[in-house]
Amino acid sequence: MAVEIVYRSSRDPERLFMDKAQADRHDKMLELAETLAEVLQSAVPGLGEQLADDVSIYMARHRDIFAKAFKSSPDALAELTSDAAAEA
Repeated sequence: MAVEIVYRSSRDPERLFMDKAQADRHDKMLELAETLAEVLQSAVPGLGEQLADDVSIYMARHRDIFAKAFKSSPDALAELTSDAAAEA
């Protein structure tokens, strides 16, 4: 019988990871998304909770690209639109 060590995300208990670092990154991403959702909902009164969650998770998953765009290179967002076009 083999023993396998898995790590569970504390913010998303259904997700299992084979690596602790991956589980930690996922938790940090979800923490950022939660904060983003709160900010978006307070800034945009008509924004629904589900849409705010979806947008904030998307932004948190692609935080490096958004950070680059906000910092100095708005053209970095083109990478996201080309990825979306490829998926469709």
